[in-house]
Amino acid sequence: MADIKRFSGRGAIVTGGASGIGFKTAERIVSEGGTVCIWDVDAARIDAAKAALGPNAHGVQLDISKADQVEAAVQTAEGHLGKIDILICSAGVAGKNALVVDYPIDEWQRVFDINVHGLFYCNRFVAPRMQKNGYGRIVNVASIAGKEGNPTASAYSASKAAVIGFTKSLGKELAKDNITVNAITPATIDTPILQQVSQAHIDYMLSKIPMGRFGKVEEAAAILTWLASEECSFTTGAVFDLSGGRATY
Repeated sequence: MADIKRFSGRGAIVTGGASGIGFKTAERIVSEGGTVCIWDVDAARIDAAKAALGPNAHGVQLDISKADQVEAAVQTAEGHLGKIDILICSAGVAGKNALVVDYPIDEWQRVFDINVHGLFYCNRFVAPRMQKNGYGRIVNVASIAGKEGNPTASAYSASKAAVIGFTKSLGKELAKDNITVNAITPATIDTPILQQVSQAHIDYMLSKIPMGRFGKVEEAAAILTWLASEECSFTTGAVFDLSGGRATY
């Protein structure tokens, strides 16, 4: 695998790239010859990720729920990378676990601000750069919850369903621009986001996976990097499952 250089000369933005799926994907892109710009809300984690990844990793600290910060970060990333070939949107929050009738309105808005609006801003401001360059690969991280809906996780489930619909729309819009736009729908992956949800909800999600285990960040990075590569040339507006057999459509 170390001899594969699918990303030589390519520049990638990875949101949520300082930990979990985002970090492992950034690590693999760098290992295959690419340069990455990690976006994260946590400056300390960005510094740690950059130190781990080496000189081909840059970072921008921002809140993706703020459109002006995203627009500025795109300009900064372009300066670091030279050009933006790849956008991987893995930043997101799980939100609180509560029944719909009890769900805090401010928490619902927070989840959508990050998972939907923030992802939209990233796609919105990066896509024109890709159109100008005549090449691009966009991959949005959704969730199996966006297909099936998880009880006590309505905000998260609804936000990830929105990501799926958005990805299909943008994929069609950019289909003739040599830009592919796809999404993945993981079941639960063993990442720090599990710290945001209750143990009861974790147990429920595990019980739904026929393989009887959570996914690994390495498995997510494998499919994300294929979708981010030149090899993914006739697939757009598509949704790829990573669910240990949970997905039924």
